[in-house]
Amino acid sequence: MPSSEDGVAFIGLGVMGYGMAVNLRSKLDRSKTFYICDVSEDAINRFKLELDGQGPIEVVQNGTEAVAVADTVFSMLPDSAAVKSVYLEISNGVIAGVRKAAAASPVRKLIVECGTIESATISEVSKAASDAEKTLPEGSVLDFVDAPVSGGPNGARGGTLAFMVGTDRPDSVFDRVKSMLVHMGKPDSIFLCGDVGAGTAFKVINNYISAIVSLASSEALNIGVKLGLDPKRLTDVINASGGMTWVTANINPVPGVMPNVPSSRNYEGGFRIELCKKVLEMGSELAKQANAKTVLDKPTIQAFEEAAADERYKGKDARVVYRWLNEST
Repeated sequence: MPSSEDGVAFIGLGVMGYGMAVNLRSKLDRSKTFYICDVSEDAINRFKLELDGQGPIEVVQNGTEAVAVADTVFSMLPDSAAVKSVYLEISNGVIAGVRKAAAASPVRKLIVECGTIESATISEVSKAASDAEKTLPEGSVLDFVDAPVSGGPNGARGGTLAFMVGTDRPDSVFDRVKSMLVHMGKPDSIFLCGDVGAGTAFKVINNYISAIVSLASSEALNIGVKLGLDPKRLTDVINASGGMTWVTANINPVPGVMPNVPSSRNYEGGFRIELCKKVLEMGSELAKQANAKTVLDKPTIQAFEEAAADERYKGKDARVVYRWLNEST
């Protein structure tokens, strides 16, 4: 079996993780073995075929196997249940695997979750990793980092993601994790946000704004379209004026205004409306924890909930709220 120092593992080849892993494998030194793990055999086979010749690729079955052969393990998982399974499972989880590996000799492991996961789950995994480290042989180190991303599937494939990093050991860990993240994101968009959990809080707050702005931009553009205004010219004016948002400028919700965005692909790809609603709800929960008054979250959540309940819009990019508004009477 290859030395773990030569290996990097990636768990989760989904909509975001696949593109991230492609960039990581293709930009790492080809002498390093790259280990992949996913529940989909199709995703694994596509990855191996696409990256053929880019360096050795091996398949591992679970977190324990991943951390046994790699000192750095990334995961991009869809929800808290998957994170708990991958990291905390007693028989084959990542943390159990660290304990097993350390029983043979001291280890230095870095484990990084990049999904947008509930803060309580991130805290639970962080505590489990910290508790496990205390039981490891002298000289062993186990660092858990949360590093959620922004940029969507296009950013994942293009290697232009932004990362929000939370680590309890910034002096010893941030440079190490950044040296890997630059293969998947823009070097000037990899931010040290604070302790473990801070990365998740930054990401949720960012998405809180994005979700509300998506609805506001869709409402405004729908007003213009209903008035018979040219949506392309209206978008140009908005983007040159005070109403400009990232949504109107980069992922316009009106079909045909911009090429290569979800609205011009029948709202396929992008950030699914159900996930957008979930992250906005996470933002509302953060507000409760902070005792911060909010006004716009509840009606926006209700709008996404109504749109997602309609079979015509279910599973589509969140900007499909424009179509929901436009087709409503």
